[in-house]
Amino acid sequence: MKKTVALTIGIVLLCGALLLGGTWVYARSQAGTEAAPLALTSLAPSASPDSADDSAGTAGPVADGTYAVDTGSQAGYRVDEVLSGQDVTVVGRTSDVRGGATIEGGTLTAASIEVDMTTIETDDSGRDRQFLGILDTSAHPTATFVLTSPVDLSGLASGTATVQATGTLTIKGVSHEVTVTLDAQTVGGGAQVSGSIPVTFSDYDVSAPNLGFVTVEDAGTVELLLELTPSGS
Repeated sequence: MKKTVALTIGIVLLCGALLLGGTWVYARSQAGTEAAPLALTSLAPSASPDSADDSAGTAGPVADGTYAVDTGSQAGYRVDEVLSGQDVTVVGRTSDVRGGATIEGGTLTAASIEVDMTTIETDDSGRDRQFLGILDTSAHPTATFVLTSPVDLSGLASGTATVQATGTLTIKGVSHEVTVTLDAQTVGGGAQVSGSIPVTFSDYDVSAPNLGFVTVEDAGTVELLLELTPSGS
């Protein structure tokens, strides 16, 4: 009997060691391999400064009108964690982004962005399932950002502009006013916008997990890249 108990304990300890060892190897292999932050794409130079057709992707003044978030847009999060003693940066992304914006007189007067949190994915399905539970996505499937103050976009007349936008960010049903730095450029008849919002998860009633072998920081960033096209186009 004693030999059987000792053998059972030995097997359990061995399995635990293999699991932790495998986690350590995985963490080592993932360090520094995370996706780069979402950012504007480089524009192709126009064939001629006098060209009447800038649809190939030249920057210039932004036209007044309403714009819709189009295909190619992305959003997600970036957070640091310690996995089996190794520092790892986790990046989650989704292309399920909706919304729109209004520009009047060269000023962004309204914008509303909605992200489907249930479709955000990382490189690990187990982590993704935990993410759904932590954010209670069954009750709060989306996160939103709504602009609350107008933003001057006159800088786009000379190319890419960097602006500050103030709005309300809602995650897990909890809302806070935030300021996001946005990089923007006109592309053909629309615009491309990228930005990141620093967040402290506990501010949104989100508890960063601590499972012993993995500890997640309480702060991270929400990232976005928006492809905006004129509504109805």
